[in-house]
Amino acid sequence: MNITDVRVFPVEEDKLKAYVTITLDHCFVVRDLKVIHGSTGLFIAMPAKKRKDGTYKDIAHPLNADTRSQMERVILIEYEKHLHQAQTGTLVPVAAELD
Repeated sequence: MNITDVRVFPVEEDKLKAYVTITLDHCFVVRDLKVIHGSTGLFIAMPAKKRKDGTYKDIAHPLNADTRSQMERVILIEYEKHLHQAQTGTLVPVAAELD
């Protein structure tokens, strides 16, 4: 499995820094991953659904630590690139971001 596209949608909230959409192998999309700033730095939260009891349950997630690490690395690299491009004024809006 390869992440073939990463779309970053920054938000201005305290801990939530961005929503992310990834494409796997050019054929499967996962939306609503989150870049979160926690006590030890940035990490990725998987898409989740709120349950009736108020807790959240992931609706998509990696099945092993290696896959999670790979996903987190790729997503955070793209997030940092997005931040850098926004700061230097070289960010080109993606069509999906304009909707």
